[in-house]
Amino acid sequence: MFPALRRQRHPQPRNAIRQGSRIADAVFYILALLICLITLYPFYFVVIMSISSPMEVAAMNVFWYPKGFFLGSYELIVGDAKMWRAYLNTIIYVSCGTALNCLMAVLGAYPLTVRNLAGRRWVVRYLLVPMYFGGGLIPAYLLVNKLGLYNTMGAIIIPGAVGIWNIILVRTYFQTIPESLKESAFVDGASHLQLLFKIMIPVSKPIMAVVAIYTIVGIWNSWFDALVYLPNEKLHPLQMYLYRVIVQQTVDLKMLSMEDARNAASNMLTNIQLKYAIIVFTTLPVLFTYPFFQKYFVKGALLGSLKE
Repeated sequence: MFPALRRQRHPQPRNAIRQGSRIADAVFYILALLICLITLYPFYFVVIMSISSPMEVAAMNVFWYPKGFFLGSYELIVGDAKMWRAYLNTIIYVSCGTALNCLMAVLGAYPLTVRNLAGRRWVVRYLLVPMYFGGGLIPAYLLVNKLGLYNTMGAIIIPGAVGIWNIILVRTYFQTIPESLKESAFVDGASHLQLLFKIMIPVSKPIMAVVAIYTIVGIWNSWFDALVYLPNEKLHPLQMYLYRVIVQQTVDLKMLSMEDARNAASNMLTNIQLKYAIIVFTTLPVLFTYPFFQKYFVKGALLGSLKE
């Protein structure tokens, strides 16, 4: 009786904001869990396929857990010295390309934030044109050849050194830095280079993390540029090497004896499983790299969103 009287004395306003219900929370949690499972299952599927028996993999009988245990595909990848050379090449391409891309993004973005720079808005609009429209493969090939970069490591590093999207991201982030900080630096006698490298860059770690992780993933997964510009196999990156491994594994059984045919059939079963091991082998380094940038990534992506 008394609780009813309390409700009558203090009625709930009609426009009051509700705190939500447990049913709605449960529905949202279930949806989030389903999205998480749908996102993670493909990679889990690739992992269990890479370590299952080749017979089970060829028959597509692996769905929820590994069947059998086989690491021959990983032994085939790791046991080749050429693979480690390709791995070293990829590390060189990633480290040099990322450092150069971040430097070019900073050097290109900072002048576009200077207020008294004449025509800076037109420069920003001009940069949008090549960001959406490119000359194509043939002009790029001719340019690389004329610059003497063909069949050198520079053919992979230098053409992608300037990313216009990265310049716009860094420029937008620089605009969020208070003008009072820049003015105080100039009052203390700092030059533009000192302001950029001693003040702007140290406080711009989030957006630099965004540019770095985008560049790392892009260069790590790249293989087409090596196919076009690098005929020398000693300069090939990891992705190109693994592509060649898959292609060179194909065998015509009709041209072999019975014993050789059995061995070739076994190799073909391993080849079917090899693609899953390749995906795991080439993806793990990027997954291990992301946690080092994660704390800056979300903040940098939000603050570096495009605005004029």
